[in-house]
Parts: sequence; structure tokens; C-alpha cells
Amino acid sequence: MLAAVTSIPYPSWLNSGDNTWQLTAATFVGLMSLPALAVLYGGLVQRKWVVNTMLMIFSGFSAVLVVWVLWGYNLGFGPPVHLFNAGGTGWFANMWGAFHPITSHFGEQNQAVSGANTLIPFHFPTATLAYFQFVFAAITPLLFCGSILGRMKFKAWLLFVPLWTTFVYTINAKLLWGGGFLAMHGAVDYSGGYVIHMSAGVSGFVAAAIVGPRLLRDRRHGVPNNLLLVAVGAGILWLGWNGFNGGDPYYAGVDAASAVLNTNVATAVGLLTWMMMDWWFTKQKKPTFLGAINGMICGLVGITPSAGWVDGYGAILVGLICSTVVWFAWNYLSKVRPFSKVDDALGVIYTHGIAGFLGGMLVGLLADPGMIQYGVSGKNFNAIAGLNGFAVGGWFYTGSMHQLWEQFLAAVWVICWSAALTALILMVVKLVCRGLREPDEVLEIGDVAIHDEEVYPQETFAERVSAMASAGSDE
Repeated sequence: MLAAVTSIPYPSWLNSGDNTWQLTAATFVGLMSLPALAVLYGGLVQRKWVVNTMLMIFSGFSAVLVVWVLWGYNLGFGPPVHLFNAGGTGWFANMWGAFHPITSHFGEQNQAVSGANTLIPFHFPTATLAYFQFVFAAITPLLFCGSILGRMKFKAWLLFVPLWTTFVYTINAKLLWGGGFLAMHGAVDYSGGYVIHMSAGVSGFVAAAIVGPRLLRDRRHGVPNNLLLVAVGAGILWLGWNGFNGGDPYYAGVDAASAVLNTNVATAVGLLTWMMMDWWFTKQKKPTFLGAINGMICGLVGITPSAGWVDGYGAILVGLICSTVVWFAWNYLSKVRPFSKVDDALGVIYTHGIAGFLGGMLVGLLADPGMIQYGVSGKNFNAIAGLNGFAVGGWFYTGSMHQLWEQFLAAVWVICWSAALTALILMVVKLVCRGLREPDEVLEIGDVAIHDEEVYPQETFAERVSAMASAGSDE
């Protein structure tokens, strides 16, 4: 008697659970951009800048996606090109990937292969990994958009985003996530504290300095137009972070669950810490909603580099330390040069740049080697290519400063490269677009002058009233 044959509608290497989770996690991260950042930033800016802010977010997201499928994904995660004929494990050996698209049937549906720091083959297709990595790439320039709101030329933004993604983001991603030099030497970034947040904070600060400040009146009276929208955007951002950190083990396993829980713990602690510090230490002695949102973001950003490598105690410390340090920076460092001279509209350098740096460095202190990202440990260990399960050990657990040193070197690279290339790209964009900043007469008006739209248009019924009056006079 022949055994029953079960038809499986997908390749043998595909794990439907892993594939489903990665696509779901990617969608969560996508929601952090659309609509979360559009709503969050749109609620924080003045009414006259809401349409411009929303369109920068939506257009930036779209521009990165086109770049990503045509060349960006393979620059960051494809097979390395050995720049300057460098081979082996040198700096230039794995600094950039091959410059080619993934838009063919082969490019989308074959098993994902990447230099990303994983020991286990991916159990989903390239399309899944590429989309997951895209939403990370997309949110990065959208985050530092918050530094330059209310004055940058829209056409300059449309040119700047693809260039920045190509020459800044993909190289940082390759070096830390795509099997590059920094990853080979032990630097880690669980979900983007360096590649995304610190890079966004630094690039935003540099861009704000080069583009120049908003109008003086806008800086002095930059009152948020809708705090309820801020709450909606912040809430989606918080819960979307479950995909941000929960998707980065690349497998729907125990570490994904730990990363999600740790993310929420650190965020809650960060929010409460900032709120209490506002309550205790400010002149007003009152807890504020916007302060709580800043603390929330500090917790989210701070835990991102370590979400699946620290335990619950580590997550609490990350939220507490990052929110406390950034609170002092926001209230005191902002009064010192060069911070006092740069109009970083939404303070991205603090909540993303400084918090990202702190979170990455705390990996070198708080990472618990008992937190296994993938694989298993102990007597029931199932060998994977002869290697144990992958984990990271910080100084508090191992007594070694090696991980802290590698984290520091990676931070120095990301800061310097992001700052230098952002400045260089902006010089090119300024030349092409004949300036980066809208003229003052346009800045006075805002959305209507740039897009011929406004977020809350005033309806008038003049024509309707006139028509009704004419009809009445005919009777």
C-alpha cells in the first residue's frame, strides 16, 4: 500500500512560521513610518507645515523603496565587492555589496542569502528579507526629517534621500549587519541603534546646521498643532517597535519574544523616568505629555541595539539610563555650543543620536550571555556547523571590556561617516537645486506656498448662499 503523499505549496527550505513573522514584523515597522511618523511629526509642527511634513514622510518612504529594489538592498546585504582590490577580512573587503537589482523572479523568490550576522540559513525568500530591511532603511531618513522641518526645499529633499540612502545607510548597514569589517571584529547592533538611530541623529543635526534655522518667529512660537495626533502617532510607533526589535532574530523563536518584552519594559521605564524628572526638576514642577513622549522614544531607541541580548533587568537599566541622560542633555546640553546654535526642530540629535549611542554602548556592559539569539545551549545543544548558540556577553557578566571597545569603535565610525557624507551630499544637492532652504517669503506662508494645500482648509459657502438667494428672488 502506497503512503499518502502530501503536496507542499512552497520550497523545502521555507519555514512558513518564520516567513509569516518576518512579513508581519516588517509591516509593523512600515506602520512606524506610515502613518506613525507622518501623524506624530504632523501633530508636533505648526499648522502651516503639516502638509509639507506628511508629504516629506510619504515621498521619502517611496523614494527609498525604489532605491532599495534597484540597488540599495544588494549594496547593504548582497555579495561584497572588494574595493581597491582588497581581499580577505580587510576594511574595504566587505564595505559595500554588489550594485544590482533584485527585481527578477530569481532575485525575489530564491532563498534569502546574506552576510548578516547569522549562523543559520534563512528560511524565507529574498523578497521577505529585502522588504524587512527596506522598512528599516526607509525610516532612517524619515526620522532625521524631524531636524529640518519647516525650511528645506522639497525638491532638495527628494534628491537628498536617495543619495543619503545609497552612500550613508547602505555602507553602515553592510559594515554592521551585512558581514562587514565591524561585524567581523565583534561589534553588534541588534536592530539599529547605530545604523538607524545614531546615524539619523547625527545626519539630522548636520543637515539642520547646513540648511539653516527656521524663521525666528517659527522657532519662538513653534506650538504643536494637535497633541491628540501626537498621541496616535506615538502609540503606533511604540507598538510598531514590536516588529522593529522582534523581527531581528530573523526566526520566530524564543529570542523574538524576549526582544519584544524587553522593548516594552525599557520603553515604559523611559517614559516614566522622563515624566518624573519633569515633575521633580523643572521650574514648572509638572509632568508633561510631550516630555513623556520624549522618554518613550529614549526607551525605544536605547533598547534597540540590545533588545534580544539583555535580560529584563538590563532592559530596565537601559530605559532608566537613556532617559535620564537624554533629559539632562535636552535641558542643559542644548544651551551649549554647538547645540545651542543649531535649529534641530524636533531634537532628533537627543532622542535618537544620544540615546542610540548610549544604547549601543550599554550592550558592552549589560549583554547577558545567557540570552541566546538563536541556537540552544546546555546538554541538549543541537550543534549548528559545530558552533554553539549565538549570544553576546557584556562586561558585567564576562569581566571583559572587549565588547565595549568594539561598540565604541563602531560608534565612532557611524558618527564620522554619517556626518561627513551628509555634509558632502548636501553640498551636491545645494548645487543642483540652487539652494537648500526655501526663501523667507515662502516660509512665512508654508504649505499653501509650497503645495497649494492646507491641512485644515476653511470651507466657505459664499457661492451656495448666493445661489440660494437668487433662487428665492425668482419665486
